Amino acid sequence: MTSAWVIGLPLVAGAVVLARVVTRRGRSGMFILAGIGGLLMAGAVVLLVAALTAGPAAAAAGTAAATGAKIAASAAAPAASSSTGALLGAAIAVAGSTIGAGIAVAYAGAAALAIMSERPELFGRAMVIVGLAEGIAIYGLIIGIILIGKA
Repeated sequence: MTSAWVIGLPLVAGAVVLARVVTRRGRSGMFILAGIGGLLMAGAVVLLVAALTAGPAAAAAGTAAATGAKIAASAAAPAASSSTGALLGAAIAVAGSTIGAGIAVAYAGAAALAIMSERPELFGRAMVIVGLAEGIAIYGLIIGIILIGKA
């Protein structure tokens, strides 16, 4: 499983360097960056598939087969599968809440800056609204920690 991640690191590093060079080309560079984004997305999907197919169940089965304990391998497979599901659920909870909080802070922050430019005395109220939007990410993080604790 770690070999899939190590193989993907040069792809990411190359994409970052290429994006840095391409941004100097102007509008045509944006099309190239869109292509790089597509390649990174495809690479991420390949890494996700590799990580999900070569999970802990395959490693436990290989270890048990080497020692000759086939019963231990069949008993370990469901536990590893539920652990992977809990970790995947935690990742989705944290990622989803963070993206949602980012969108909320973008809109609330822009509105807060607009109102503070006209009426500076509303700074406290505006920051409370932005803080509430950031709370969404904290809730997702708490759910992720709870799910990891159950894995």
